[in-house]
Amino acid sequence: MENSCSAPLHPQAIDGLRLFNQRKYFEAHEALEDAWRDETGPIRELYRGILQVAVAYLHITRGNYDGAVKVHGRSLKWLQDWPDVCRGIEVGKFKRDVEGVMNIVFTLGRDKIQEFNPSLFHKIEWNEKRIWICDRCGTEMHEKNCKVSCPNCGNRFDCSDLNIYFD
Repeated sequence: MENSCSAPLHPQAIDGLRLFNQRKYFEAHEALEDAWRDETGPIRELYRGILQVAVAYLHITRGNYDGAVKVHGRSLKWLQDWPDVCRGIEVGKFKRDVEGVMNIVFTLGRDKIQEFNPSLFHKIEWNEKRIWICDRCGTEMHEKNCKVSCPNCGNRFDCSDLNIYFD
């Protein structure tokens, strides 16, 4: 999974993270699901884990205790093996934040979930800086005007080719 972390985020994943941070959990789920469908590598599972948390949070906002607990349980298996930072996403912090939210939900229980304070939802921290590692020589590549080039070996590609080179 570590190898999947050096590539850039899928554009739909970026949209999904932004929507998640705006507490638009349904829309975040949809955007992350699009990224999940488009990807072919293990990173799909990280996107899947985050989108499941978005669904759990949606259930919490709607007072659906059973739905929140069920979907949270599913998200755990997709989030568990990722390093603390992957593709700029602070995965470790995200997992701790989610556990904190769910501990409050468990404490409130089915009868008091409507009392959950939405201000306790944390934003996903992530760095939008796009970093590419050259697949030929392993050097960090640089982007300028949607052209990405390796300063070491000269490998180049256009930003529209990202899925070809880094999936």
